[in-house]
Amino acid sequence: MSHRGILKEHSTLINFVFRIQDLLVAVASGWLSHYLYLSEIQLRDGYPEMIGVALLMTAWLFPGLSLYRNWRGTSFVDEVRVITLAWSAVIAGLLAFIFITKTGPSFSRGWLLLWAVVGWAGLVCVRGVTRLFLRWLRSQGFNLRHVVIVGENSIALEIADRLRAYPGSGLNVLGFFNVQPENADSRWPEELRLGALTELEPYVSARGVDQVWIALPLKDEALVKDILHELRHSTVDIRYAPDISSFRLLNHAVTEIAGLPVLDLSVSPMTGVNRVIKAVEDRLLATIILIVIAPLMLVLSLGVKLSSPGPVFYRQERVGWNGRPFMMLKFRSMPVDVEQHGVQWGGGKEKATTRFGAFIRRTSLDELPQFINVLKGDMSIVGPRPERTVFVEQFKDEVPGYMKKHLVKAGITGWAQVNGWRGDTDLNRRIEHDLYYIEHWSVWLDLKIIALTVFKGINSENAY
Repeated sequence: MSHRGILKEHSTLINFVFRIQDLLVAVASGWLSHYLYLSEIQLRDGYPEMIGVALLMTAWLFPGLSLYRNWRGTSFVDEVRVITLAWSAVIAGLLAFIFITKTGPSFSRGWLLLWAVVGWAGLVCVRGVTRLFLRWLRSQGFNLRHVVIVGENSIALEIADRLRAYPGSGLNVLGFFNVQPENADSRWPEELRLGALTELEPYVSARGVDQVWIALPLKDEALVKDILHELRHSTVDIRYAPDISSFRLLNHAVTEIAGLPVLDLSVSPMTGVNRVIKAVEDRLLATIILIVIAPLMLVLSLGVKLSSPGPVFYRQERVGWNGRPFMMLKFRSMPVDVEQHGVQWGGGKEKATTRFGAFIRRTSLDELPQFINVLKGDMSIVGPRPERTVFVEQFKDEVPGYMKKHLVKAGITGWAQVNGWRGDTDLNRRIEHDLYYIEHWSVWLDLKIIALTVFKGINSENAY
């Protein structure tokens, strides 16, 4: 068990192979795209130089975007997301280079587009095959990292169960060290009980342990310090998995701020590059959609105007990102004086509407002006649906986690809506879905929600 494995001994070499592999894909995909699109094996003048620029950008950008970090035990989807971001940065760099050097007419735009697609597909496929190969090796007992867990709670058992259920991670759980052996959990197999805390350091030194996972509550700070002190002469990796399951967690992680490690318990995913990506996604899609639906919006505007006196748009204050109010737009579906005596939660089906208003509300066409809100930056296309200020004040003390929905921009559609939780439906269930969206946000999830919104149709019995 003390043998660390030939692959593990040469992990730096494996990382170097990954880097060479990516550089080869960048070059090969450029040449292949040239052959497929221009039907020439030999590269035209200027094309080798362009591929050389891509090679340099790949060597520079990929490490900076954490593409060569340890992906052991992580989702392939996460790795693909980073690959997509890194390769997009390379393509953007190439376009910038062409613009700055004014060499655009020298290169085929079709070739560049095909190169972007083929290069991405090549990187993903090569990484996928490599991941499968490494997973197979680990399942055969090669390249393993041996882990012991310090703890006596449910989180310790969960860690062991998850790691043992996923042999492809290459993390082999040797057993547990109990802080209080006399109170050992009966669910622990006898062969996994390695002893008391005083036996931890000798065991780690003698058995070739690679990682020690500390699974203790946050209140046991002094005990964690004792463990670190016991292992002060060891080069073993030490990980802390505190039991924080009692908290309502959103995007929890450990980050570094001003050189200080900070445990994030509930933070918005819309920071850094994510915020830029989301803004580009919203503005780009909203612009395209507004151009496409402009004739329909004109017809609907005439329908509203002719069906009853009053303005075409209905403006209503809603609460959005970070709890800030904004004026949300809709096509007016009700007579102008219908809310003169105040508003109340629910009862959407009983609210007075014009005949035309009932139609656009039932088909959700009254929501189309909100793409203008998206273009202005007040809303996103996908996100939790916003609510009126008066109801936010009421629900924030009644519904657990209600205000957490404002960690992102409000949306025209959302995870709750495509799962049937819209209008006069269970508010607790809607918030659960909203928080799920915030915790798992990605561009891919946004596109999935948009697709489901279209495919499931705009009609809904709860569209009020």
